[in-house]
Amino acid sequence: EVQLQASGGGLVQAGGSLRLSCAASGFTFDDYAIGWFRQAPGKEREGVSCISSSDGSTYYADSVKGRFTIPRDNAKNMVYLQMNNLKPEDTANYYCAARWMVMTARPNDYSNWGQGTLVTVSS
Repeated sequence: EVQLQASGGGLVQAGGSLRLSCAASGFTFDDYAIGWFRQAPGKEREGVSCISSSDGSTYYADSVKGRFTIPRDNAKNMVYLQMNNLKPEDTANYYCAARWMVMTARPNDYSNWGQGTLVTVSS
């Protein structure tokens, strides 16, 4: 059974940093691309960042480029979202999701999801 557990959310002031963690189990982690998505109240879920299964290719939404990174540790079945210089508009529930092989930033392309972790950035 594919399981994904996101953690690390919290309340932070604008300009601060948080690191989200996504722990994976129940599947061959190395074969899966992992994506981070977020959903703010009243808004659609959007792709924030993703990392490929193989060559370490990454994608970042324009809104987070230069502020977020997505390290991956295949030995630990973990993917992280390092978020720096956070802004109030980054406030949302953040989710990690897994997709076999090919990464995309489209939420509908992912069928395996963890529960969200709430990030709140105060101004």
